[in-house]
Formats: sequence, C-alpha cells, structure tokens
Amino acid sequence: MTGPGGGSWQPDPEGRYDYRWWDGQRWTDQVSHGGQVSRAPMGAPGPGGGAPQAGPQHGGPPRAQQPHHATSPQAQAQAQGDGFAGITGDLVDGRFSEKEAKAIGNQNSKMLRVRLGEPFLARQGSMVAYQGNVDFAFEGGGASRFIKKALTGEGLPLMRCQGQGDVFLADRACDVHLLNLNNAGLSISGKNVLAFSSSLDWNIERVRGGSIAAGGLFNTTLRGTGWVALTTDGPPVVLDAAEAPTFADTNAVVAWSANLQTQLKTSFKAGALIGRGSGEAIQVSFYGQGFVIVQPSEGVQITTAS
Repeated sequence: MTGPGGGSWQPDPEGRYDYRWWDGQRWTDQVSHGGQVSRAPMGAPGPGGGAPQAGPQHGGPPRAQQPHHATSPQAQAQAQGDGFAGITGDLVDGRFSEKEAKAIGNQNSKMLRVRLGEPFLARQGSMVAYQGNVDFAFEGGGASRFIKKALTGEGLPLMRCQGQGDVFLADRACDVHLLNLNNAGLSISGKNVLAFSSSLDWNIERVRGGSIAAGGLFNTTLRGTGWVALTTDGPPVVLDAAEAPTFADTNAVVAWSANLQTQLKTSFKAGALIGRGSGEAIQVSFYGQGFVIVQPSEGVQITTAS
C-alpha cells in the first residue's frame, strides 16, 4: 500500500524486521515488527539483539516482486496516525488485509473480490461488503428467462453491480473458484453461480437427453468471453470426460463444458420403492471432449416445517 509522498512499507531488506519504510528514494530507519512500529537504523542489531541477517543491498528500490497487499495495515496506519494505532493482533497484522493485486480474484478461499470497471452480475444477497460508490439493481433477465425460471425451478436470482469501488461476495461460506471463458460455454447449476461478467450471455437450458416427465434437469448456460465465479460445497474434483464415460449425481454436479453430450440415466428398481434402493436413482452421464466439476456434497437440503 502506497503512503504519502510515494512511500510504502516493504519487507525489511535485512530480514531483521517484518517491514521497513521505503520513502520512494531510500530505506529509512522506521520499521515494523510484530505489528509494532519503532526505529532502527540499517545495520543495527535486530529485535533479538543479534547481528543483521544476510539480505539484499541496503541501497536500491524495494523488492518489486512483493505484492503491496503484504503490507501490514496496522503498521501503515500507525505511521500515518489513523484508526489502527494502538491495536495489535492477528486480525490487523496484514494477513487478512484486502488483496489488491488483481482486479478480480479471490480474497480468500471463501470470498471473491471484484474491482468495478465494467458492470457484472451477482447472485442476489451475495454481497458481504463493498467500498466506494456502488449501485446494486435487480436483474430480471427478460420475460423469456422469467418464464423459464418459473417452469423449470432453475432459480438464478441476480443483481447488477455497477459504479466505482470494490465489492466482496460470498455464499454460505462455500469455496469460491474463478474461471475465465474465451469464446467458450459452461453449463452450471444455478445454485452454484456466484457472479459473472456482464459480457457473458446467459440462459436457462434443459440438459440434453432428459425430459420434464422423466425428471428433466435444467441448468444455467454461460457463453462468450468473460469471467465467472462459482461456488462448491467443499473442495471439488474435476473429471476429464474424454478419458472415459463419466457419471455424476444430479445434486453433486456443479458445472461442465457446454459442448459435452449429456444423458439422464435412471436406475429405478423395485427395491428403491420399498426403501432398499441404492439412493442413487438419477445420474447425469457425460461424453465427449470437456470436463465435469463435482463437489463432495449433494448440496444444502432445504426442509420446510410441517
């Protein structure tokens, strides 16, 4: 994070402290260690009283390869005299600071961070925080998509996010994964969609090989060039359908390459009707060149009070 006058906290080039202040032209004697700001000239004994550790030359610019989000905000704030002064602890030592290296990327495994440039679409209710001037508006998708939602149950309630600022998104503390589409298609279960760029075209489509009467399956299909963030209930497995015919539980499958051939496979037997079945009566089969993403869960089961 850059401070006044172009200065910034950077990893101590001597390795004796966590950070040392670079004023834009030279290293200063201002250091931060364990969240505490103090002064120590270059070459002086470290916090443990030992000799300086080997490190880069004292002169020269800070280490360019270190992302600026590694800066300790607590130490930065103390140097500038704002709200972190006098507060220490793991929550303010830098490890949970906002990650600014990418415009769109994971803040952590459970949260997505989007720096607004172009508008994007996100699941309604997925915003957990934002900074800046951001507007959230209902995104209906048009009459045809509304009818498909009503008839198929493939619910994808969306909001349009636009303006200037940073938006943080999450959904039930599920794992968040970011994919980039380049003139490609992805079929994804609506409950696993977190957000996607407005440049992508989306629609609700019936999974080929199934029918409503036979337990038809409907998914949200994204096509074009842009990014999409999806969620999984736990670490997923990505299967290459080209290696062998691939089958997945309809509730556990998250997404697949839109060009794959699909078929709903049913295995109803008499035993299933009297409580002695396998419990895996309907699966989706996949054939062709592409991949299938499967989560280690059949999703959150929503029950209603009787």
